[in-house]
Amino acid sequence: MSDLLARHRAVLPDWLALYYSEPIEIVSGKGNRVVDASGKSYLDFFAGILTNMIGYDVPEVREAVERQLATGVVHTSTVYLLRGQVELAEKIARVSGIPDAKVFFTNSGTEANETALLLATYARKTDQVLAMRQSYHGRSFGAISVTSNTTWKNNSLSPLNVHFLHGADRHLPAFKGMDDAEYIEACVADLRHALATVVSKDVAALIAEPIQGVGGFTMAPDGLFAAYKEVLDEHGILFISDEVQTGWGRTGQSFFGIQNHGVTPDMLTFAKGLGNGFAVGGVVARGDLMDALPAIGLATFGGNPISMAAASATLDYVLDHDLQANAARTGQIIIDGLREAAKRLPIVTDVRGKGLMFAVELSDPALAGRFMEETKKLGLLAGKGGLYGTAIRMAPPLTLTVEEAHEGLGIIVTALETLNDEVR
Repeated sequence: MSDLLARHRAVLPDWLALYYSEPIEIVSGKGNRVVDASGKSYLDFFAGILTNMIGYDVPEVREAVERQLATGVVHTSTVYLLRGQVELAEKIARVSGIPDAKVFFTNSGTEANETALLLATYARKTDQVLAMRQSYHGRSFGAISVTSNTTWKNNSLSPLNVHFLHGADRHLPAFKGMDDAEYIEACVADLRHALATVVSKDVAALIAEPIQGVGGFTMAPDGLFAAYKEVLDEHGILFISDEVQTGWGRTGQSFFGIQNHGVTPDMLTFAKGLGNGFAVGGVVARGDLMDALPAIGLATFGGNPISMAAASATLDYVLDHDLQANAARTGQIIIDGLREAAKRLPIVTDVRGKGLMFAVELSDPALAGRFMEETKKLGLLAGKGGLYGTAIRMAPPLTLTVEEAHEGLGIIVTALETLNDEVR
């Protein structure tokens, strides 16, 4: 055991999971590659859990942060005007598509989702919330209550009265063999039945990830949330799209994941990739919802000058370089290649994804662990998850080149072939 690992285990919680039988310390990065303490280089296909969205050592981001540092002002708090916060909020409100949008900045996706749930429950004067099975929305008390994955739930206590819907669980026997239209029809019928049976009259909101992150990049078929929203609108129920992992063009198909369904949500939450490693999160909501809270509020570190500088530079970079189109192009190379390889690899039970957000489902949880070790050996970092611990989830920086896409695909397929041979 390394000295750093021993020290980690001595002072940090046991539930703070580490990847790999021999965990690595990442000490430097450039472009879409990182280097560990031993000097080994890796092509990064997990990006700090989808957070280093445009890679490492990006001059535009570094220079924006350095300019702010040079002023001597790292923090003032929201009781003073913050030019960078106003400017970034204007950009986000514009790209969100939400009418009369206002933005509140937080430090994380967990805080963003907590804020959205507060806005919804206050507006609707009820603690009843709908969420999706297999979902994950953060680690705090409220966010865990709308999370539907027992791996991440410590207890059943909740500040909310939550009911979970179908939509990303087509593997269940009840839905097998259904095409998209049939599955959507079944899910909508279940929503209507839930509203007639398991809730009282008023429901605050549905919160949903367009693609479930911790759930292993499982997703509802395009159009399901549009069908859901028709029913929600009949009852005045708000819709919150959790874009913490799906935002900023990552799916390639649209700038925000919910737009793949042709839906404009009442609220949209974000975090992770926008700061390219700097802590930033937030919620975008219709102005009438955002302004309705009667109590004074603030976020001590949310929207601080440093994170605003980094996030604004990151968003500009994404837009200026049309990284949504790059995600579509490079993601298609990888997803198509994985689907072709899966035809001859029985250990692979599914390949799914959009853009640079894709997953390989394996037939056994032990294989997921082996895959992680094998790709580490071959020089690629990946993630794992899924409801049953069988999903390998990958989300490279949006700056991934075509050459790197082919390189990463080759490593993944080689690792899968090795595992398939072991099983055979």
